Amino acid sequence: MRIAITGSTGLIGTALVRNLRADGHDVVRLVRRQPAAADEVTWDPKGRRLDPAALAGCEAVVHLAGAGVADHRWTPAYKQELRDSRVLGTRTLATALAAMDVPPRVFVSGSAIGYYGDTGDRRTDEDAPAGAGFLPELCVAWEDAATPAQDAGIRTVLARTGLVVARSGGAWGRLFPLFRLGLGGRLGDGGQYWSFISLRDHIAALRHLLATEEVSGPVNLTAPEPVTNREATAVMGHLLRRPTLCTVPAPVLRIVLGEFAGDVLGSQRIVPRRLLDSGFGFAHPRIGDAVRAALAS
Repeated sequence: MRIAITGSTGLIGTALVRNLRADGHDVVRLVRRQPAAADEVTWDPKGRRLDPAALAGCEAVVHLAGAGVADHRWTPAYKQELRDSRVLGTRTLATALAAMDVPPRVFVSGSAIGYYGDTGDRRTDEDAPAGAGFLPELCVAWEDAATPAQDAGIRTVLARTGLVVARSGGAWGRLFPLFRLGLGGRLGDGGQYWSFISLRDHIAALRHLLATEEVSGPVNLTAPEPVTNREATAVMGHLLRRPTLCTVPAPVLRIVLGEFAGDVLGSQRIVPRRLLDSGFGFAHPRIGDAVRAALAS
């Protein structure tokens, strides 16, 4: 297939492009600068500019672009950047797809399990409502921005991603150096649930969503069994053969991270019901499997 991808230089985008090309697919990368290669197309997400003709022949589109949630302290300016990079970009892309003479068959638009807010120890699937707070509100607006594609009859999947376990890149990639130095440990009391997914399973899940005609709407991209921060810490320490005696008390996290600390300390026990119901099989269903896969990559 000819597949267009935004966010192709990020952790997930880089892996997805490599995986698709290895199978012979023609990948078009949307970039926010002048094209430097034949496979690049320019778009301006904030300026809401994307020529629908530039995507002619694309049968599928995967939208992964967006500023990193944990890249900066949540100042008012950066919160606006997080919103604009997701909402304006998604609306620009969805509107362009709807205007194509021959639109793609499927649009997989990124979202996040931040949609649900703090779920405590309750197992939560795609039927749950949005939570309260900045991240849930952001995710709702982000997903709503894909409406033009849905209204045009394009099968639209909202991929709500959890914590991607990778050796480098993303939030988890920042943990590995700390644990290797023996500085890894619990965050707060460690009882909060983390809903993770290995990078390999995430890429496989995106491929599954592209190919499975019966799936549309929100889909959680998380492993079947979320673990607590305490359990994840123990597994990381065991596999890296390092002590995990360090802890970061909740008050310190709030000082360092500001408002974002509430989401780090919050609990999300999110399960991938729709992914499993559609026949997807996980290569790394357990946290130990995911960490080993990351170390081996």
